[in-house]
Amino acid sequence: MRYLWYVKHFVSIVQTGVKIPRVVQHILFWIVVSLLLTGMYSLPITFSMSLRNNLFYMPVQIVYYYLVAYWLIPRFLFVGRYFTFAVLLGIAAVLSGVLSRSIGLTLVIPYMIENLPITDPEYVTYHQQAFWIKLWDMSNLVNAFKGTNLIIGFTLAIKLFKMWYERKQAALEAELSALKAQVHPHFLFNTLNNLYALSLDQSPKSPQLILGLSDILRYMLYECNTDEVPLEKEIFMMQQYVRLEKLRYEDRIDITFNIDGNLQDKLIAPLLILPFIENAFKHGVSEKTGDVWININITIRGNHFKLKVANSKAEVAPTTEQQGHIGLKNVQKRLELLYPDASHLKLMDDEDTFLAVLDLELNMIAPAVKQQVQPQHQPKLSAV
Repeated sequence: MRYLWYVKHFVSIVQTGVKIPRVVQHILFWIVVSLLLTGMYSLPITFSMSLRNNLFYMPVQIVYYYLVAYWLIPRFLFVGRYFTFAVLLGIAAVLSGVLSRSIGLTLVIPYMIENLPITDPEYVTYHQQAFWIKLWDMSNLVNAFKGTNLIIGFTLAIKLFKMWYERKQAALEAELSALKAQVHPHFLFNTLNNLYALSLDQSPKSPQLILGLSDILRYMLYECNTDEVPLEKEIFMMQQYVRLEKLRYEDRIDITFNIDGNLQDKLIAPLLILPFIENAFKHGVSEKTGDVWININITIRGNHFKLKVANSKAEVAPTTEQQGHIGLKNVQKRLELLYPDASHLKLMDDEDTFLAVLDLELNMIAPAVKQQVQPQHQPKLSAV
């Protein structure tokens, strides 16, 4: 049947992710609904007759839908005026049923009697009665009421689900933005502390630290405003951060940064790795005198990503603020929101060692958009 071809074509357009104007979306939606209803009611009659009849009913259903979806619900239901909403909805439902029944009696049924072989004489006799008698026949009026409200109920359910989903997504994006925004001042505060420590000693490394800091801040400001960034770029900036920390601690720190696997063509949420490395320096290196160590290991197998960050711990008991690990709490919340079923984080806090192990299932860069997603100049990863 040809109407199924139209439905499949419409679905294929939606799946391609093509931006369709809102008015066109509504027009396409009602075309699809009309074709589906036409196909359903064309079984006992011809498709062309069902389409003709449905074109008379659709205006009532469309007006009824927009009246409820764009006036009654936002103006009365969403502001808590429930009684007014119920009364007006009841009036709209009754009027739509009466209008549908009237259209059937004046434009649909007479045409069908004229163009179809009617074998039931009682059916013909019934429809020879006066219009008002047939209109207020409760059994047929209730059937018209049910038919109209069944369609509108279905379309309203789609509308309400869409509204709920959009509000949920908006709240989720707002929370993610707030969590990601916390990473910036947290990182900047720690780095400025490092810069301050070097400036007190009038270290010649201060300009190098400032230059490295500007590169990372540029990445945060201009390249982290998307949901995902290339994994290779993210790892490169983490290496830059480790180099900045090594400038401060020099020979006091023994650090290894190992990467095993292919980083290309993979995407990760921006600044997701940074809190683990920051935590290792802040709660491991800066709290302990003498030789300290940090081990960072990244393993990639297919789209599976594993990060292990281990660091030595201070011998003295940390304060309550230090125990909080604000950066790790932040990233745990981001993982719950971004990778609810594709991540596993394990934290092990031993007497002299702290270990964080993160497992992620990453998204791959689609071949068609690979050139758009990847940075123009690929970073060169090197040993830290």
